Amino acid sequence: MKISFTDTTLRDAHQSLLATRMKTEDMIDALEYIDEVGYHAIEMWGGATFDVCVRFLNEDPWNRIREIKKRVKNVKLQMLLRGQNLVGYRHYADDTVELFVKKAVENGIEIIRVFDALNDIRNLRKSIEVAKREGAHVQGAISYTESPVHTIDYYVNFAEKLIELDVDSLCVKDMAGLLHPRKSYKLIKELKKRFAVPIELHSHCTTGLAESTYFAAMEAGVDILDVAISPLSGGTSQPAVESMAYISDSRLNKEALNWLSKYFSEVRKKYSEHDVKMMHIDARVLFSQVPGGMYSNLVRQLKEQKMLDKLQQVLEEIPKVRKDLGYPPLVTPTSQIVGVQAVLNVMMGERYARISNEVKNYVKGLYGKPPAPIDSELTEKILGDEKPIDCRPADIIEPEIEKAKKEIGVLASTDEELLIYVILGEVGRRYLEEKYKEKIGVDFDLLKQLQLSDQEYPVYPI
Repeated sequence: MKISFTDTTLRDAHQSLLATRMKTEDMIDALEYIDEVGYHAIEMWGGATFDVCVRFLNEDPWNRIREIKKRVKNVKLQMLLRGQNLVGYRHYADDTVELFVKKAVENGIEIIRVFDALNDIRNLRKSIEVAKREGAHVQGAISYTESPVHTIDYYVNFAEKLIELDVDSLCVKDMAGLLHPRKSYKLIKELKKRFAVPIELHSHCTTGLAESTYFAAMEAGVDILDVAISPLSGGTSQPAVESMAYISDSRLNKEALNWLSKYFSEVRKKYSEHDVKMMHIDARVLFSQVPGGMYSNLVRQLKEQKMLDKLQQVLEEIPKVRKDLGYPPLVTPTSQIVGVQAVLNVMMGERYARISNEVKNYVKGLYGKPPAPIDSELTEKILGDEKPIDCRPADIIEPEIEKAKKEIGVLASTDEELLIYVILGEVGRRYLEEKYKEKIGVDFDLLKQLQLSDQEYPVYPI
């Protein structure tokens, strides 16, 4: 069987295992060898990497693409895009989507895997349209989950909508590792029968199903599998490339893989503070449906709140909240929406005694149409006599780019810097202030104390 592989080591693997904390400097030395393995693509950007680069690592996320692109010549660079949410946690205006996708391709991204947490096709149209226009390979992703409404027919019908938007390939995105072998075989077989585009499968090892699910997909004719180098595989990450290559008789560069295995064994040790350290299968996820990246961040957040002893209660509350909200697949941003509300319900000792703003906006329809109706009592509690919107959520968002230019002023000297501010708000502003200080050697805090307007800031050649 001829199988190709997408390597997730530089994006989803460390997002799932190390809370996305791997720095660009720890990727650089590995790139020569990754380039020689024989991968179809490397997923190295998007998802949570944009936020974490700025918020925690003090890195320019755009520079990460450029540095990797300089060193990778044989393999296509791939990113994960959250549709109208881009790499953030809310819907952005169409002008932001236009500029972001254009800049991602300009900086070196060649494959864009685009998904929507609710599988609401309206939230994907703009990003797919722009990515196609800019010449990227567009992969339409199906957010996989288990619920009474998520049947094989449901997924095939959604795939049909993606194909109508002219995507170049399809991906079944099983972020929590819930897809079991029998359904994997049926779903991949049906997609292969119906659509003449490559089919890719993405899963996580959290529940212990991923390897057998991948094998069943191979039997059904899947074209590409997502894998990670062995030291950053398993647990809440993807299956190991070495194992999957062995099973499929794929002729990958073993010397390069051996070098990478040793290298990333050492890299993982550097991030032990953030390591989820999941060394066993967590069958609870079969019921909580918590995906890899959500699990590692949930554990970290509960630790910080000194509530780690409440983890089991939160895992039990998550599927209840998910049912109340119409069975959304748990992937950013719905994983955060459901997870935060579950934590609040446990923390308060009473369900929905305190309701997050994100849940309120979700019930108002601002994230899109849920797969199933939302609990009527919860809807009434939040909306009263108000009706949820029934249009495409982005249709009610005013253009953002020109307004943001005026707000951020000279702090953003490029479109890429402007997008950091638009997507991350005040977190982006603080990052750009520090970067501005370093560039021109001026104390920005002092400038602010002098209450100079944006137009009065001295403009230096940067």
